[in-house]
Amino acid sequence: MLRRVLTPLLIALSALTLTLVGAAPATAAPAEQSQPLRQTVLYYDARLAAEYTSAVSSAVRVWNYSVTNVRLEPAPAGRRAEIRIIADNGWPRAHLGPVRPGGRVTVWMGRQGTAAGYDAVRIAAHELGHSLGLPDVKPGPCSSLMSGSTGGVSCTNPYPNASERSRVEANYGRGLTGQSATDGQLLVDRV
Repeated sequence: MLRRVLTPLLIALSALTLTLVGAAPATAAPAEQSQPLRQTVLYYDARLAAEYTSAVSSAVRVWNYSVTNVRLEPAPAGRRAEIRIIADNGWPRAHLGPVRPGGRVTVWMGRQGTAAGYDAVRIAAHELGHSLGLPDVKPGPCSSLMSGSTGGVSCTNPYPNASERSRVEANYGRGLTGQSATDGQLLVDRV
């Protein structure tokens, strides 16, 4: 009789103890598999983007909509940005990433590109793509963001295609920090 009373009580207390201490059942996945991947946040500074500030904001929204493993945010006051965006009179260009938190790359929104008739938002999205680790894919169709100027002046597509999105997701898939061997290479986006 005592066993019939104590056994269910001990089972109930064991279950309560497991619940209170947060122990996982024996069938749970290993911790490294059950934890979600960390999203890498990269800060950008567009204070020197001049007339391209709006285009840069649009391009940032495109990337934040298109990928989940990395997010671009404006750098708060006092914080060093990983991506500096500068307007100048040259051709659009950027350092090749993937830039990591604490690293630094620069995007130049060269006025020669828009003067030649290329879309400013596409240019900004393309150059940010370099910062995220995407090289040029030239020649290429308008459907490829990284085809850059070879898409033609009539091409206004600012969205990365599936392959480009996948590559950026892989570049930031584990929320890694540090620099890769390609950080810093300057890419000038001329035909």
